[in-house]
Amino acid sequence: MKKVSIVIPTFHEEGNVIPLTAAVANEMDRLPQYDYEILFIDNASKDTTQEKIRELCTKNSHIKAIFNAKNFGGLNSPIYGLFQAAGDCAILLCADFQDPVEMIPRFIEEWEKGYSIVCGIKTTSRENRLMYFIRSIYYKLIKKMSSIEQIEHFTGFGLYDRQFLDFIKGLQDPTPFLRGLVAEFGSNRKDIPYEQQRRRAGKTSTNFYWLYDVAMLSFTSYTKIGLRIATFAGFVCALISLLVAAVYFVLKIAYWNDFPMGTAPILIGVFFFGSVQLFFTGLIGEYILSINKRIMNRPLVVERERINC
Repeated sequence: MKKVSIVIPTFHEEGNVIPLTAAVANEMDRLPQYDYEILFIDNASKDTTQEKIRELCTKNSHIKAIFNAKNFGGLNSPIYGLFQAAGDCAILLCADFQDPVEMIPRFIEEWEKGYSIVCGIKTTSRENRLMYFIRSIYYKLIKKMSSIEQIEHFTGFGLYDRQFLDFIKGLQDPTPFLRGLVAEFGSNRKDIPYEQQRRRAGKTSTNFYWLYDVAMLSFTSYTKIGLRIATFAGFVCALISLLVAAVYFVLKIAYWNDFPMGTAPILIGVFFFGSVQLFFTGLIGEYILSINKRIMNRPLVVERERINC
């Protein structure tokens, strides 16, 4: 009997874990030909999320839990949970009901057809329209700038075959970006559209800093254009400076007494080129930060406790 793992990362999801577990179990009970496990991986929640997960684990041996020693972020924890899954395939599912639970049988059906990865692709969303619009622009920009074709509106919700999980685990990447890895190595892939739902309960822990971190990880991992732009911009700015200096020199020689140099052009030039230098220094710093994280080779998470594993 094949085994399906449903991996659910949590952080402050006390209002969602119990109804979500019931919904997932209901879907899997309709597929008696499969064994299954529900694996929660909690990022050191401070509310009652862990207590509720403990209660679920005592009542059902299919439910397992990993409690992290601290919050290791919304990128490391989900992929670490996938690595710990014991099933022949693993389904990554958000704990806030934004990912439709009823798509689980469809994912398994496509997996049985031979696909090693089945991705849920957001075609519409009930989230804030402005955020959806900004995300759409981001995905299109990354897709154009990247040398590897990126998957638009793919958040990680999907099914992953054991062979693919073992492969990306073997990469031993300390800063794995699941969406990028799927785009880069997931050749045998099936995309299924869905409408993203609203969060059922609680408040999202996603903020601007986390979104920026995700965007820069994708940018520095899969694009070269940032460094190339810095090189070309430096050349263009240097050329403009030489041309302006030559024009000023000729005008001053031709109209020595009637052409005051003034300080305004100097100040404008200093601030302009200074801002350009600071911008590209920060951009290069993002690449260096990404390299630094990989060199340190820290573990994805540190576990505090396991239940039923």
